[in-house]
Amino acid sequence: MTGGKGGVGKSNVTINLGMCLAEMGRRVVLMDADLGLANLDILLGITARENLSHVLKGECSLRDILVDGPGGMKIVPASSGTAELVSMGAREHAGLIHAFSELSNDVDVLLIDTAAGISDMVMSFVTAAQESLFVVTNEPTSITDAYAMIKLLNQQHGMHRFNILANMVRSQQEGRELYAKLSRVTDRFLDVALQFIGCIPFDEYVRKAVMRQKAVVEAYPRSKAALAFRTLANKVDSWPLPMTPRGHLEFFVDRLVQGAAVR
Repeated sequence: MTGGKGGVGKSNVTINLGMCLAEMGRRVVLMDADLGLANLDILLGITARENLSHVLKGECSLRDILVDGPGGMKIVPASSGTAELVSMGAREHAGLIHAFSELSNDVDVLLIDTAAGISDMVMSFVTAAQESLFVVTNEPTSITDAYAMIKLLNQQHGMHRFNILANMVRSQQEGRELYAKLSRVTDRFLDVALQFIGCIPFDEYVRKAVMRQKAVVEAYPRSKAALAFRTLANKVDSWPLPMTPRGHLEFFVDRLVQGAAVR
């Protein structure tokens, strides 16, 4: 889950999509990949005693820090205000390979909530994942930042296919027009294929759910946003399984190590 700009709702999309997939019987793990300013645990009202920083220090295993989330999801908590996580080196990445290999047989879906921006760490997470889902809102800065990130991923990392989700839109038409704006620019200047996978409507119940530290699909299951998240989950669940190792947990972290090694 990415998008370039902060404030577009990536974390909320991650949580609600994950919960919908868990309701469908999938074994879901959410990874908070904003390693310096974590917020998934806050949005869900979860208190984590340990986080990824403890795993990297060798104080515990990844299984030890997994936190139970709503709907049977598991959460991999990051840490807030920990500079060492933001500046991890190749050795720390290697530790993550071993840590994630522990879970490879116990997870159907790993949803990664990236940080805002286009840092090397964000790029590594996006390029290593099986699918990239760009969360975009109908604001010029969001569209511009999404385009800049897609351009970078295409020209420097060889990615050509991107899924686009229009978030907080007032109508389906607004969502499609938002996608069309982005698509017109990428079609003109980049060799990429964008796939529009739907809209999440602006819904006051999302804000109310955040205030209650719950997913909107749990707190207000009949709200417009909740229904849209279930439609999104059905689409995501229908995506074909990868024919290559790309997206596998061990490979996912291995890509991070390779990226760290060449920098």
